[in-house]
Amino acid sequence: MASETDLDQLCIDTIRTLSMDAVQKANSGHPGTPMALAPVAHLLFDRFLRFNPANPGWLGRDRFVLSCGHASMLLYAALHLNGYELPLAEIERFRQLGSQCPGHPEHVSGGRVMPGVETTTGPLGQGVATSVGMAIAERWLAARYNRPGLPIIDYNVFVLCSDGDLMEGVSSEAASIAGHLGLSNLIWIYDDNRITIEGKTSLAFSEDVAARFRGQEWHVERVEDANDLAALDRALRSALAEEARPSLIVVRSHIAYGAPKKQDTAAAHGEPLGEDEVRAAKLHYGWDPDKHFVVPDPVKQRIARARERGAERESAWNERFAAYRAAHGELAAELRLIDDGRLPEGWDRDVPAFPADAKGLATRESSGKVLNAIAAHVPWLIGGAADLAPSTKTRLTAADAGDFESGSYRASNFHFGIREHAMAAISNGLAVSGLRPFASTFLIFSDYARPGIRLSALMEQPVIYVFTHDSIGLGEDGPTHQPIEHLAALRAMPHLVVIRPADANETAEAWKVALDVAAHSGGQRGPVALVLTRQAVPTLDRKRCASATGLTRGAYVLLDGDGPPEVILMATGSEVQLCVAAHDELKAAGIRARIVSMPSWELFERQPREYREAVLPPSCGARVGVEMA
Repeated sequence: MASETDLDQLCIDTIRTLSMDAVQKANSGHPGTPMALAPVAHLLFDRFLRFNPANPGWLGRDRFVLSCGHASMLLYAALHLNGYELPLAEIERFRQLGSQCPGHPEHVSGGRVMPGVETTTGPLGQGVATSVGMAIAERWLAARYNRPGLPIIDYNVFVLCSDGDLMEGVSSEAASIAGHLGLSNLIWIYDDNRITIEGKTSLAFSEDVAARFRGQEWHVERVEDANDLAALDRALRSALAEEARPSLIVVRSHIAYGAPKKQDTAAAHGEPLGEDEVRAAKLHYGWDPDKHFVVPDPVKQRIARARERGAERESAWNERFAAYRAAHGELAAELRLIDDGRLPEGWDRDVPAFPADAKGLATRESSGKVLNAIAAHVPWLIGGAADLAPSTKTRLTAADAGDFESGSYRASNFHFGIREHAMAAISNGLAVSGLRPFASTFLIFSDYARPGIRLSALMEQPVIYVFTHDSIGLGEDGPTHQPIEHLAALRAMPHLVVIRPADANETAEAWKVALDVAAHSGGQRGPVALVLTRQAVPTLDRKRCASATGLTRGAYVLLDGDGPPEVILMATGSEVQLCVAAHDELKAAGIRARIVSMPSWELFERQPREYREAVLPPSCGARVGVEMA
């Protein structure tokens, strides 16, 4: 019978050999980091992470993020060996179309949440930044829902990250805010292997990473050898004992450990080792070089143990939650809504209706009123701005809203600082944790947030982006602040719904759609971008114009002539008022004009063809689009 030490080594080498075999069979991928970090992954899953592979979405689980997503086989091998629903046959189909093991980990693939993949990673830096949102979510949930003797929410967030992650600027943004907030439930494990695709990291990266993180108010540990399980264990326990700061564990590793010719070389970074080198590495580990995708019997027995342990942990948590529900039924019901991704009954009952007003309001102003009306009934609608809340009108004003800071984790207003990129990624972390985040800045700065927005869309996460100052008509700020291409760029992103409302009532409807976009998109979930004006726009007279509820269908006939239209004027946002004025002039000239408000191209495209042709009849070829953006 194998000793625990021997079994540990057998599990570690199984991760390594599965990773080598999968990359080699696919003739594509990254074998080096899984070979280097196999001891870290094994130790985390075996001794530290709380999870139940039979229920990967268990609310009480710890979160694990592989930020260096190119090393995806490390995650897939660890999930398989720890009893998740990831058959060996899927690992053998690594990087193939339709496989559960895509080239980079995907939280949602083919409309299905992938078991054990907490967030999509691959674009370096995104995973570490998203993990900050997960840690913030835990702190907010714990502050709101935990009660003495009943710590329902108490999970930790563990992250594996690479040199590439820490070179990307978003990681510095995210680490800065994590240190400022004192997120002691967050542990990043940095793979210091000193190799990138082009060669040694010293070509472009020579900073003292540990000193950098200490300067950002992190607790730092160092492990000199990734194969030293005892040292790794001590470092992780020290990190878990830290109560005031997030932790960084710097682990010195050797890429492609055990490969005689490619260890510590860039050749192991982004391509298969080659059949001969795979055989040689297996011989180094004491494995049969002629066998592939082998999981030894003792390791298979350990898989059963992992499943039993997970079931026991969740069962204990369920008992605690039952006691919690008996004592705090209303809070328990809220937690279940959050966990199920549902909204409370009547969440939109106080959304204001705005009377006709020729002067009107800026849509950023009406947005702020609607946001606060909804937040009063959805406590987990939380968020903030990149240091622009007074301008974007996104501050929550309820007496108990407060400011989310270290020691004030119950508050709902977030101060992301001037960090748009991290703001978007952190919002993704909040969203995958069940909260309903909003994030705001000027439309021009959506460029800075774009990588995070794209991952919101890829993961179909319901993040609400509030972009104000939407027009080239800003004037005084000049061209650096005048969005030109930004609406087109956002509209080009699949799964992102962009809404540019024309007035206060369309803005109210836009928020309703943003909170429940799937109900208006044939079940399609995903992020929404609200694009709002700085300047006042008239609140349209809905006795004369069609109801603003037409916004839910993306485009609708706002005003019509007497009979079939001879010309159709289509507009979004602040330009709709210009078309309404033109309608009257055209009518006086005897021209039948139809005015179409088209706040969301995406929602309109999702409507049945019959509806789209009713709004824009093919028989009318004279069409004019008006958009000053």
